[in-house]
Amino acid sequence: MIDHSPSPDVSSRYARQMRYAHLGEEGQRSLAASRVLICGCGALGSLLANTLVRAGVGKVRLVDRDFVELSNLHRQTLFDEADVADGLPKAAAAAEKLQKINSAVEIEPIVAHIGPENVESLCAGVDLILDGTDNFETRYLINDAAVHLNLPWVYGGCVGAEGQTMTIVPGETGCLRCLLPDCPPPGSTPTCDTAGVLAPIVGVIASIQAQEAIKILSGNLAAISRQLTVIDLWQNRFLQIDVRDLRDRVDCPACKQRQFVWLTGQQGSRAAVLCGRNAVQLTQPGPGVLLDELARRLEGIGRVTRNAFLLRLKVDNFELTLFPDGRAIVQGTDDPAIARTVYAKYIGS
Repeated sequence: MIDHSPSPDVSSRYARQMRYAHLGEEGQRSLAASRVLICGCGALGSLLANTLVRAGVGKVRLVDRDFVELSNLHRQTLFDEADVADGLPKAAAAAEKLQKINSAVEIEPIVAHIGPENVESLCAGVDLILDGTDNFETRYLINDAAVHLNLPWVYGGCVGAEGQTMTIVPGETGCLRCLLPDCPPPGSTPTCDTAGVLAPIVGVIASIQAQEAIKILSGNLAAISRQLTVIDLWQNRFLQIDVRDLRDRVDCPACKQRQFVWLTGQQGSRAAVLCGRNAVQLTQPGPGVLLDELARRLEGIGRVTRNAFLLRLKVDNFELTLFPDGRAIVQGTDDPAIARTVYAKYIGS
C-alpha cells in the first residue's frame, strides 16, 4: 500500500498551515503541485513571492524589468542595501533570497519587459497569474492573456495609503475590462512616484492577493472573493463592491466579444528609438494627455516647464517631453524597456 502522507520535513515546515481545516494535507499537496506567474517584483510582487514560497507553492516564476533602488527599500521587503549597491535586477535579487527561504520551491527569475510578444510564453505551464505591476497598460495585457488562456489571475494595486484588489476567474467572474472597459488615459491616475505610497497598504493588499491565490491553488475555488475590495488605511475606510453578476451585466470586449486588443498589440504604447538622440519615443493610443492637470501633479517631482504645445519634466537623469496627442519622448536612454519604466513611474498609464 502506497503511503501518501507528507514527509516529516513537509509535515514540520507546513504543520501550522496544514492544521487549518480548509487546507489540510490535500490542500498542501495541491500547493506543491502548483505553478504561479508573478508579474512584477516590486512592492506587491516581492511580498506575494515571499508569502507563496513560504506556503510551499511548487514553482514561482518572477518577471520584472527593473533593478533595485534605494527608494524601494521602505516597502519592497525582499531587498536590502547590498542589492542596491550591486545594482541587481529585482527578479534576480528576489530569487536569491527566496531560494534561501525555501529550497524545495523552484524559483524562475526572468528579467524582461512584459509585452504582447512574450506574455503568452511567460504564462506557459502556470496555474495562476498574480499582479504585482505598477501600471494599467500591463494589467490590461495580463487580463487579455488570462481570459484568452482561461487562467485565473488576481488584480492588485496601491498608491498613497489606498489599495484595491479583485480576483478574476475567466468564464466564472467578471474580468478587468468588465469593470473598466478602457484603460485610464496617461497621466489621469497618480503613481507611487507622484503621490507616494505607504508600506502598510502594500502589505494588506498583497496579503489579500496571496490568500486568494492559496484558495485557488489548493482547490478551494468556491471560497474566493466575489467582490472588488478597496481599502484606505489613512482614512480607515474598507469598501467592498459586489461584482458577482458583473460579467452578466456588461457586454465585455474581452469576456464576451473575445477581442484581445492588448494581446494582439492593437492597444498599448509603441516604442521607437530616436537615432543619435539617446531617446525613445513612446506612442500611446487613446484620448491623449491633459497637460495642465499633469503639470500640477508633477510639481515638486522635478523641474517642470510648459508651453502651448508640450510639457517637459526633468527628473533624475531623464527628460520627459509629453505632447497632447499622447506621445512622449524619454531622453536619457535608448532602451525602450527603461523608457517605459520611467514613463510609468512619473506619468502612469
